[in-house]
Amino acid sequence: MSTIPADRTEEVGDGSRPFPYRHEARASLPMHEMHRVAAAAASARLRDEDFARWAEGFGAVRHDDETQLRVRRLSHEAALEHERADVWRLFSAADRLASAAMWLVVHMSYARRVRLDGEPVQAGDFKKTPEGHVGGSLNMVPAYVGYLLANALSGRTRSWLMGQGHSVAAIEAVNALIGNLHPEQAARYDVSDAGLSRLCTDFYSYSIDANGEPGAPLGSHVNAHTAGGLIEGGYLGFAELQYVHMPMPGETLVAFLSDGSFEEQRGADWAPRWWRASDSGLVVPVMILNGRRIEQRSSMEQEGGVAWFSDHLRLNGFDPIVIDGTDPAAFAWAILETEARLAACAAAAEAGSLEYPAALHYTIAQAPKGYGFPGAGTNLAHNLPLGANPAIDEQAQARFNQAARKLWVPPEELSQSLRRLSNHESQRRPLERDHPLAVRDVRCEPAQLPWSDAGSESARSPMSALDQAFVTLAQANPTLRVRIGNPDELRSNGMVRTLEHFRHRVVAAEVNVPEAVDGAVITALNEEAVVCAALANKAGLNLVVSYEAFAVKMLGAMRQELHFARGQARAGRPPRWLSVPIVVSSHTWENGKNELSHQDPTLCEAWMAEPPDRARVLFPVDSNSTLACMDACYRTHGEIWVMVVPKRPVPDVLDEAQSRQLASRGLLRLVGSGAPEEKLLLVAVGSYQLAEVLRASKRLAQHAVAHAVVVVVEPGRLKSPHDSAQAAATRTDEDLAETFPGHSEARIVVSHTRPESITGVLRRIDTGTRRTSYLGFINRGGTLDTFGMLFANRCTWAHVLARAAETMGLPPESWLTAPEWAAVQARGDPDTLR
Repeated sequence: MSTIPADRTEEVGDGSRPFPYRHEARASLPMHEMHRVAAAAASARLRDEDFARWAEGFGAVRHDDETQLRVRRLSHEAALEHERADVWRLFSAADRLASAAMWLVVHMSYARRVRLDGEPVQAGDFKKTPEGHVGGSLNMVPAYVGYLLANALSGRTRSWLMGQGHSVAAIEAVNALIGNLHPEQAARYDVSDAGLSRLCTDFYSYSIDANGEPGAPLGSHVNAHTAGGLIEGGYLGFAELQYVHMPMPGETLVAFLSDGSFEEQRGADWAPRWWRASDSGLVVPVMILNGRRIEQRSSMEQEGGVAWFSDHLRLNGFDPIVIDGTDPAAFAWAILETEARLAACAAAAEAGSLEYPAALHYTIAQAPKGYGFPGAGTNLAHNLPLGANPAIDEQAQARFNQAARKLWVPPEELSQSLRRLSNHESQRRPLERDHPLAVRDVRCEPAQLPWSDAGSESARSPMSALDQAFVTLAQANPTLRVRIGNPDELRSNGMVRTLEHFRHRVVAAEVNVPEAVDGAVITALNEEAVVCAALANKAGLNLVVSYEAFAVKMLGAMRQELHFARGQARAGRPPRWLSVPIVVSSHTWENGKNELSHQDPTLCEAWMAEPPDRARVLFPVDSNSTLACMDACYRTHGEIWVMVVPKRPVPDVLDEAQSRQLASRGLLRLVGSGAPEEKLLLVAVGSYQLAEVLRASKRLAQHAVAHAVVVVVEPGRLKSPHDSAQAAATRTDEDLAETFPGHSEARIVVSHTRPESITGVLRRIDTGTRRTSYLGFINRGGTLDTFGMLFANRCTWAHVLARAAETMGLPPESWLTAPEWAAVQARGDPDTLR
């Protein structure tokens, strides 16, 4: 379908280095078909002067014959909304915006000063240390401009997502030129020599303010200041896993992806398994296929490039479309075309004539990396394509200015183009910074939860209580789309009602199995894929349930989401999506039937190291406290809660009021009054840990030893805060002094986690190495039951008493019988302590 031969080369930049302009799959048609396309395009140019004028292109933007014919067909539809001549003016305006943005992108990396009159950059105005991912950014410019053009043509603002966050210069450059900015950027980056020079100076300026925050509202990746940005895109591969779960019905999301990211994560090719017209909006995945990652060709390129990838997509349920990735018009056509095709699928689904999986229409935008500038198509294009610093190298300086001149747009043409594309007011649509996914505001209505009486002899599984509560909560909020991330076994983890009610999402349900085409449980043996399904569903109610040991693989996705949300809050636009609970069960202390691979508290330890205002880690101790924690989670926004919940039955120690207080404050005194005679304080973090501490407490009471027992459900609330947001989320010194009085100097902390990690978290209540001791998981395990795990890691009630006596300067066997003491010393029978 293309007139471009596979071996064609074009000169770009200063013309000193030609690069291969390869479109293998598109150049594979028979010669007679290529001639037919060329002839048809030539005929159309002769008949339509406006079309012919646009078809000439501008600067580095060229329109091949296939794109011309595709766009011409599109123009007939667009003319229903615009005068026909205005349609071609919009296309021409997009060419100029793309060229100007590419011009600005290269200045952002190399220059401190720009001149809209196109004068060359002088030696003193180049950056001493240039920086930036120039190649990827240059490739993203026509893609993002094509997205803007599609919106301007159709009168509808779609959402957008970019996985290759390091290409942010493209987004920031286009946004600055078109005026699609948040207030803090609009105050700095207007379309003037001063404003655009400030944009260039701020890019990789490394400036910092007095509080230690970045000094400019601009970053190396998409951040909270990037208008319309949804994810940072620094950890490649997560956009590919999220985009299909993001839009609601009636919305469209354009997802820009990269061939380098394709290598990063398993699961991107599963998108057709999950898309359903009944609860999903339209998704338009667009891969920028430039064939290179950091220092070599991508694996896809090595396997066969676009032809290989097209075959791969078809095998996985996609319908690939290949376009010229250097042309904004090609992107606009692809967005509108694929949206129309998927809308037809949605209509067929509504009519009952679509059999899932629907063939998601996937655009492959083929372009040499760094097109439009010297070094394109080479490894140099990844970062700084000139290969030398123009601030000190005259030849590089000359090459930069010569290449930049070819991208420059005269100010009057640029101004006119920007006005034409900025038709939001006349079309009564929001700016792209305010697209639907960027302005989510979700509320969860409360529901009646299954509280139970405390202190009864019977035990209840906290996971079963959570299971019942989640179904009740979802039924009380029928407008919220539910996504449940499940990499393991929901039934094994006690979520039977949830599984039966929401069912595994499949394309063909098995009889007598909890499966359904419209199921809300996203199940895959890939932790990253399922957590992304929940994190992406920012318009709904989400839950992730996993074995604790394997949930650590979710950490990268969680962390990227967390810090983007923190940045939004700092920028004055806190996120309003419902907080997401990551429930980890079958955890370290109750998964003893398996080996040490299944006994790993790393996720909760790592998450406690993150800022406690957004990264919440909770260790509910029974069913009621689990309900209180879940309820508290869904009353907050923009946070990620790791909840370590037992699946085995445990006694309900707390009633509803105590549980709500515990969830609210993060800690609760269960034994003792805080009286001066209470010299010993036992602290429990975790359900099984509390059971051992309470058993130790009973023995102490038998010996008339005054002491206190404190359960800490959220250790992060006790951390030392490092900024104002963290200070607002943590307890004050006065609060802690009330629960941990100075006279209770001897303290024993028994934790679900490793002792070393909890020591740092609870530093504020530490009375020194001789007076405060920490017990926890010391990496000992195997095929053991819960008692065996506690004994192997020296966390039984007897070990607690031995350490307490030692800390208080008493003989360590003070409150133990001889057989018990022998067991603690590893000389007796462990079952003595069972």
